[in-house]
Amino acid sequence: MSTHAERAREILGFSRWWQIAAAVVMMALVSPYQYVWSSIRGPLANDLGISLPALGLVFTLYVVFQSGSQFPVGWVRDRHGPRGLTVLAGVLAGGGYVGLAHATQLWHVYLLYILGAIGVGIVYTVAVNTAVKWFPDRRGLTTGAGTMAFAAGSALFVPYVRANATIDAFSGVLQNIGLLIAVGVVVGALVLRDPPADFVNGDERSAASGDADTATDGAETEADGGTSAHSGTDDGSDATTDGTASGTRQYTWREVVGTWQFWLLYAMFVGISGANLMLAANLIPFAENVGLSAVIATASATLLPIADGVGRLSVGGISDRLGRKRSMMVAFALCGIGLFALVGMGAVGTSVGFLGAVAVAAFFEGTQYTLFPSLVADYYGHEHSSTNYAVLYSAKMIGGVFGGTAVGWLVAATDWSVAFLVGGALAICASLGAIVLRPPDDAAAS
Repeated sequence: MSTHAERAREILGFSRWWQIAAAVVMMALVSPYQYVWSSIRGPLANDLGISLPALGLVFTLYVVFQSGSQFPVGWVRDRHGPRGLTVLAGVLAGGGYVGLAHATQLWHVYLLYILGAIGVGIVYTVAVNTAVKWFPDRRGLTTGAGTMAFAAGSALFVPYVRANATIDAFSGVLQNIGLLIAVGVVVGALVLRDPPADFVNGDERSAASGDADTATDGAETEADGGTSAHSGTDDGSDATTDGTASGTRQYTWREVVGTWQFWLLYAMFVGISGANLMLAANLIPFAENVGLSAVIATASATLLPIADGVGRLSVGGISDRLGRKRSMMVAFALCGIGLFALVGMGAVGTSVGFLGAVAVAAFFEGTQYTLFPSLVADYYGHEHSSTNYAVLYSAKMIGGVFGGTAVGWLVAATDWSVAFLVGGALAICASLGAIVLRPPDDAAAS
């Protein structure tokens, strides 16, 4: 048993994996806001007697408020812990869906979805950074578990929503989902707590005096329990410990934005999230545009969140061994290749090939949400990880502009294939950016 696991049990009185279990359940419960919206907007429009275009801005506002809320949430969580914030999230996210069941005006929908988006943002940053703080030895795997639940959890809700999409039943569906979200998130909040400030560094000192196995030539070091440590060289190899190249520095967000590594990570995040959101928001119209059947379009939309969720967990676990930087290079490149293949398979009209390309692109497109929070903690420390990752996560808003507005402009000016090729190119650029990444040093942040 690793020293991290032993010490966590002493602090909590139970296994630290219960922290991840709570995070996974909460992430799955709030997933309908992002991944079930396409299934509820039609019945919601019918229920309110409005046109679909009238709801067009709802999802954009969701992305803005879900992403934008994470910096203040991270700041509060790093100082006051996760429990109070998470209870608030349950009220906001659960209340948003319950409110939609009783909405009678368009502005009600906009307001309720914004409030729900803030609740989702709270759950997201709390869940991801719970893994970062309690699992310095398995950050990739545990952040992958939470983000997988956020992507794949919607598969549990979609059949229920679509089977009860009539006007008579729909308000009950929304209310039931809202109550489930509220109760589940509040119960999860009772489990959550943060480790003491010396949780990681104390174990690292213990491991350093014990049986650490140091590798050379830029390789990663595997210490008791699987924790990886950077060799301290500047040769571009990965840092997969809690700290930076110095091993102990805990960067504040102001120090983080003073490093060139952060701005490269920001540009990479914009690129890969642009490709990610483009695929999620436009897969069905792209499939229909290239002449594929409605059955194939529906199958591809069902396959996307499943492959996305499995990819987050799998690549996250692999990154604990392979390293974050190498994992980014491979995963983002394969996402781009998958998008290029999607265009090619659509052009020749092969259904099997199209579904295969969807599986490849989707498997790797969401890995950013596992790899980036892990790398931020690896480079900048765990103490301010919630705030630091929230600053980086704001790049999702810019990526959302490409995935929505820019794609619409590209399609109008050219065609769907050009838009998807540009998305693939953005993913490839994010992969290339990872080549020059290396851990910051104290001088870079001062």
